[in-house]
Amino acid sequence: MSNKTNVPDIMEREKGLTRGLTTRQLAMIAIGGAIGTGLFLGSGMAIGFAGPSVIVSYLIGAVIALLLMGCLAEMTVAHPTTGSFGAHAERYINPWAGFSVRYAYWFSLVCAIGTEVSAMSVYMKYWFPDVPAIVWIAIFSAVLIYVNATSVNLFGSVEYWFSMIKVAAIILFIVFGAYVVFGSSNPEIGPQNFTNNGGFFPNGLWGMWIAIFISLFSYLSIEMIAVSAGEAKEPEKAVPMALKSAVLRLILFYIITLALMLMVVPWKSAGGDASPFVKVFQIINIPGAAGIMNFVVLTAALSAMNSQLYISTRMVFSLSRAGFAPAKLGDLSKKGVPLKALALSTIGIAIASYINIVAPDQSFVVMISLSSFGAMFAWFMIFVTHLFFRRKWEQMGGRKLPVRMIGYPYLTIFGAALLACVVLSTWFQPEFKDTLTMGFPLLILISIAYFIWKKANPAAYEASAQQSSNKDIPS
Repeated sequence: MSNKTNVPDIMEREKGLTRGLTTRQLAMIAIGGAIGTGLFLGSGMAIGFAGPSVIVSYLIGAVIALLLMGCLAEMTVAHPTTGSFGAHAERYINPWAGFSVRYAYWFSLVCAIGTEVSAMSVYMKYWFPDVPAIVWIAIFSAVLIYVNATSVNLFGSVEYWFSMIKVAAIILFIVFGAYVVFGSSNPEIGPQNFTNNGGFFPNGLWGMWIAIFISLFSYLSIEMIAVSAGEAKEPEKAVPMALKSAVLRLILFYIITLALMLMVVPWKSAGGDASPFVKVFQIINIPGAAGIMNFVVLTAALSAMNSQLYISTRMVFSLSRAGFAPAKLGDLSKKGVPLKALALSTIGIAIASYINIVAPDQSFVVMISLSSFGAMFAWFMIFVTHLFFRRKWEQMGGRKLPVRMIGYPYLTIFGAALLACVVLSTWFQPEFKDTLTMGFPLLILISIAYFIWKKANPAAYEASAQQSSNKDIPS
């Protein structure tokens, strides 16, 4: 068999990117992507569906995220490449899997960028209610595009400090919130808010269940560590450490902050028109605190958008280098940045701008629905790929990996099944039905595009197909 078919060639074809990201920057990239709109604004929507039982929703979402990270960490340590789970699917399942996962995930990220832009316009209304949203979209987009276009080192530094601001703010919120809850004599503040206004499950088990979907949207982006492994200094050491610390921090931040928030703010008051974090400080009536918190949640949205621009750009780069997209999109600048891929990934900003103009009140929910399917499909395929990966890795005599998913194959299957049940449930919830009604046609279009590509590029298809049929021992 040709030397072109062995596993290292997937990493070889994506060479040229600068390995400049440290372990702490990797962890902050994941946190930066996940602690954003999902926590600061999306949590209000989740609380509206589930009431106090949103805590259970986020715990179940955390279980799915933990199982996913176990599978992804093992595969990423084996192959630390920018194509990540898309390249893994191509290598261990078939070319269609690698093609569809990367394109669906890229589309998800493009729409997620639009979600963050939509959130920024909500936050800026706090200070400037009369300024059109398009003004803020233009200003913030220009700044973040510049950061991503300069170098991976600048991106890593900016993202690190973005994330540090919001992590520090969340820790202060937890400390201050705990002091208010347990040191306050106000009868309207305390654990009784968990059962007031309809009990712990005011909208029943269905309300709790559908809020899991929003929690998954909140946890999205933790998989970014795997994509950024292609630019990590020591991926075999950095990736497992970053994944573990990021996931644990995220779970603690989400669960503790939601619990404290619900004890301070009655769940019926935590709507989606403003961040429930801001509402907490408004209720406590601390001068200037709500404005400070609004700055923090704005920073969080900027941070998440910064990460999503970075990852979507790398996904296009990987598609190009795999032969699944025009070769020009795989070109790198002198500083190792795929500028043409970055330009293509900014399309989400245009989508968000349009939706903000034609449907400003529905823009956030619409962008969540549009961005969720591709990401959920990618997550599902990570579980499926891991089933193929472990079996083939052991059959081919692969080296002993320092990270292994426990409970294989049962926990891998359980994670995939639980995720699928949550996503399919959105069909019965009008607000999120677009996830499937727009998502499945998208997947069909991607599949049609794949077969067109396959017919037009027989040599590239053959090279990709040999990857998945390759029985060489992985290096």
